[in-house]
Amino acid sequence: MIKISPTVLVDQIPKSSFVWYEDDWVHEADPHSHKRAQLVYVEEGFQYLHIDKKIILLPQNHAAWIPSNLLHKTTTEATSIRLMTLFFDVEEQDAFYDNICIFTVPVVLKEMLKYAAKWSKKQEYSIEEEAFLLAIFRELPNFVKHSLTLSIPVPEDSRLTVVCHYINKHFCEDINIIELAEAANLSLRTLERIFKKETGITVLKYIQLVKIIKSIEYLGTGEYTISEVAHKVGYKSLQAYSTSFYMLIKERPTAFLKFRI
Repeated sequence: MIKISPTVLVDQIPKSSFVWYEDDWVHEADPHSHKRAQLVYVEEGFQYLHIDKKIILLPQNHAAWIPSNLLHKTTTEATSIRLMTLFFDVEEQDAFYDNICIFTVPVVLKEMLKYAAKWSKKQEYSIEEEAFLLAIFRELPNFVKHSLTLSIPVPEDSRLTVVCHYINKHFCEDINIIELAEAANLSLRTLERIFKKETGITVLKYIQLVKIIKSIEYLGTGEYTISEVAHKVGYKSLQAYSTSFYMLIKERPTAFLKFRI
């Protein structure tokens, strides 16, 4: 059994594709890249993908396509997470393979990924494995009917660090933007101007985005009802939460709810 990191191994194996599956994934702290492109599927839990100056939520039953040679890292606050990662040599000319893509995994692809787990960490060549993984690779553009990207912009201006840190820590509270500006030693007008310039969204939109992304984490645990999740992220009513959720995600919270058994 291989006991080294996939980031060390991935570009060394002579096969054209490689499967790495973990019941309890251990994330690496440092950003990394590899020549092979990567398909990562979250079977259970959730993780954050840090890439291209963004932090992107990858919820349960979602996958991310990460192009070749793109610097990235993953983190999570979930107590347990099951991930499957497939690495591919990319010689296709289809523009799909050159772009980051986050998407809900359809049932057919989910079953194919589960079957592919039988080759996890195996370095020896198998013609069955090569053919099966190639089928997944070539069908990816067809599996991805729409791209769902739940990302938190990461501002570069150091004056905004304290603002973003406070929002991410106190997202469940009523956040006063004037007090945020004072904490950053900025006027309200200056804060709003540089925040929009750095992130492309307003402070209020950022707060809303953080609330909704955090709520998706809670929905995926199966520990809370939708009403309980709405309260945990600071919404005073289920209707307000559901409306805000739909405006950002174009889906209702039930689509991300892991039902309790």
